Amino acid sequence: MNRPAFQLDSRARSLLRALIAQYIRDGEPVGSRTLAKHSGMDLSPATIRNVMADLEDFGLVATPHTSAGRVPTSQGYRLFVDSLLQVKPLEAPEIDLLRQGLSPSLGTQGLLNNVSELLSAATHFVGMVTVPRREQFAFRHIDFVPLDAQRVLVILVFTDNEVQNRILSTRRPYTASELEQTSNYLNSNFAGRPLGEVRTQLVRELKDTRSEMDVILSAAVEVAEGAFGVPDDVLVTGHTRLMGVQDLSDLDRLRDLFDAFTRKRELLQLLEGCASAEGVRLFIGEESGLAPFGGCSLVTAPYCADGKVLGVLGVIGPTRMAYERVIPMVQATANVLGVALNRAQQAQ
Repeated sequence: MNRPAFQLDSRARSLLRALIAQYIRDGEPVGSRTLAKHSGMDLSPATIRNVMADLEDFGLVATPHTSAGRVPTSQGYRLFVDSLLQVKPLEAPEIDLLRQGLSPSLGTQGLLNNVSELLSAATHFVGMVTVPRREQFAFRHIDFVPLDAQRVLVILVFTDNEVQNRILSTRRPYTASELEQTSNYLNSNFAGRPLGEVRTQLVRELKDTRSEMDVILSAAVEVAEGAFGVPDDVLVTGHTRLMGVQDLSDLDRLRDLFDAFTRKRELLQLLEGCASAEGVRLFIGEESGLAPFGGCSLVTAPYCADGKVLGVLGVIGPTRMAYERVIPMVQATANVLGVALNRAQQAQ
């Protein structure tokens, strides 16, 4: 039975680090002679071959059929990232560039649109960001416009100046007068409060109140449930950058990846599971549990504003990525985005 990977001696760990670093740079299987030349260790190719054979037994490297050299496996990358990688924070000029691209003056939607593109451009992979649930934002004003018997146009203005128009179907017809009374009631009593809090309060009041307000409250609860229930979404930018990645050049694999980006549902569920994590979270290969991302790594981090987690951003690329570069880029971007969102909301 093989020894666990954490029992590797210092020589094996150093050679694994050197092999992965070389493979990330060149994208070619790494042979013993190459390692002997670039590892900085005074070891013969024969000794290195023996160590490589042990690493292969541990499942940390593999030998492609077409080469005598070796490449790291997902387990090898995981050990590398967890215990061999040295990550340095971004330099001040890089932080400044992020701040320029994520100016609070862009507003919430502008910041979200920009952040996925910034991540994609900085890493040359796919950038992504989940859109915050609007129920976490306070609204400034709401109007209802009857469209036909049982359809209502909802116009929502948020405190960050975001405006959203939604069409909802109601269980019964509402007159223009009823809708006006409902909007007046919501604007008078709940403006400036988060949507989720408003919805909870409305349901509580409807249960506790037995008066002429029942009609308005019933209407408010129904339209609020439809108007405030915003579908989750994730913005994905830079799909085409993957087409130039050597490790993902197989057309069938790319098609599966692009389909997953288009469907979004599974990707969104995966990202939402990262919202409670502190700092960067990394999925390598099959760790994501999503078949289309089997040959990829996902680097994610939650972003916060006003002390609350609003969503998750990150990067999707091949497992052969420069983790020491991507990890601090994702973390720094999450930090800068959070500060920008705070300032954008405070400026309103």
